[in-house]
Amino acid sequence: MPKNLIVVDSRRDWPADDFDIPVITAIDYLRRKYQPEDRRTRVINLCRNLEYGGVGYYCSLLGEARGHHVLPEVRTLLEVRRQSLYRPGLADLQPLLEKATENLQKEVGSTYVLRIFFGWTADGPMQGLARELFEHLPMPALEVQLRANGVWRIQRVCALPIGDLDAVEKAELRAALQHYLARRRRKSKPAGCKPAERMRYDLAILHDPREVLPPSSSRTLKHFVRIGKRLGIHVELIQRRDYGRLAEFDALFIRETTRIDHHTYEFARKAEQEGLVVIDDPDSILRCTNKVYLTEILRAHQVPILETVIIRKTDLRRLEKRLSYPFVLKVPDGSFSRGVRKVTDPETLRKVAAELFADSDLLLAQPYCYTPFDWRIGMLDRQPLFACQYFMSSNHWQIVRHLDNGRALQGGFRTIPLHEAPALVLQTAVRAANLIGDGLYGVDLKETSEGVFVVEVNDNPNIDRGIEDGVMGDVLYETVLRSLIRRMETSHGRPGTGWPANGGAMEIKRPCLRTTIL
Repeated sequence: MPKNLIVVDSRRDWPADDFDIPVITAIDYLRRKYQPEDRRTRVINLCRNLEYGGVGYYCSLLGEARGHHVLPEVRTLLEVRRQSLYRPGLADLQPLLEKATENLQKEVGSTYVLRIFFGWTADGPMQGLARELFEHLPMPALEVQLRANGVWRIQRVCALPIGDLDAVEKAELRAALQHYLARRRRKSKPAGCKPAERMRYDLAILHDPREVLPPSSSRTLKHFVRIGKRLGIHVELIQRRDYGRLAEFDALFIRETTRIDHHTYEFARKAEQEGLVVIDDPDSILRCTNKVYLTEILRAHQVPILETVIIRKTDLRRLEKRLSYPFVLKVPDGSFSRGVRKVTDPETLRKVAAELFADSDLLLAQPYCYTPFDWRIGMLDRQPLFACQYFMSSNHWQIVRHLDNGRALQGGFRTIPLHEAPALVLQTAVRAANLIGDGLYGVDLKETSEGVFVVEVNDNPNIDRGIEDGVMGDVLYETVLRSLIRRMETSHGRPGTGWPANGGAMEIKRPCLRTTIL
């Protein structure tokens, strides 16, 4: 089957005389026998009836079952039919909508109809909005109804059947499709290059250039691109707006701080569904980003952790009887020292708890345990990758000190060879990380006179030039990329998710301290 294919109800809907993409009727597509070599074919479904149970719906459904990359997907068809499904995702577009409509009158009751073809619109000021709407609801043709009530808002979004287009709009649709497919083609080496020089795979690195404390700096990401070229893979930096392009790639490497209720998790899930190799995979994100969940995993497998008490709003008095001041309160899904507060007395406890409970029904409480630095052991493929000491920020008890003006002050660091790291630190890190999977993790640990304790396991550990690569240099980046290449070569598609009975071969005799839910 061709790389690109257009599916229509009738060949009259899309004359192929002046178009270089094969066209097939819906009936012929549904009757076509599945061939394994057809996987990764991109199918543009332009059927008129995309309603649930219609022929167009079944073309998308069967296409996905065959492993084709269908536009629109069944999930999109279902979402666009119900405002309750697609409307929550439109809230972030309001600033963009207000900018696009700043020259339109805002009289109460005024309406405006916007037609979008593959993310393009003939209305110039609306182009940015059109592109973002297409990323939210990837449909060949969309009709967006806007309504003014002091400000313009999206009232309704619906699929636009090809049969409802006039001649001018059909021409615009054809041009938009050609542009859409052209910009989605994978970059390749010139035809005259040697076979050994051609890129074997396409790797997408998801990042946010506006993130204040990213897992990897822009300088580091550019270095990943250079190292990838050296290893024969094409590495492209993508952002949130590129969600619809995931099918172009063989693997996804997330270099943006992950959360469950966040587009990073949606990217991981989507990539996994498309059969891409993914780091961080969805299971790792789920297990690592919530400290309640992570605490229970570590506790169940006897990995040493600090005594941890999980509390609700009504548990503060009982908490004071369990832990002595000072102690630490944490939100379940904080990162980079966010949502981690030190409590020194009852008054501070009431104040801090009220602030943190505003965003979470559960909190974690732990004894205050100061150490000059925390260990960070990078893990990849169930083996230690690097060892760093992250020192506390100046005159502070955390590695990162968040200031009221939005700035963040970080402590120093020291990267050391793995063979110089304490054996107990490495062993404990291996046990903890291997409970999560075989992806890329960063295990934070405290080394005290009473032993070594896991603070948390990060699914998205920092890798930055001049810090984590302080010992290995370029070999660190090559090791990460070679792991992705091996995964692509074996077509596993997702990291392992087994939970070994003891978290790996290395044993720690010391029992963990208790975790309690009050």
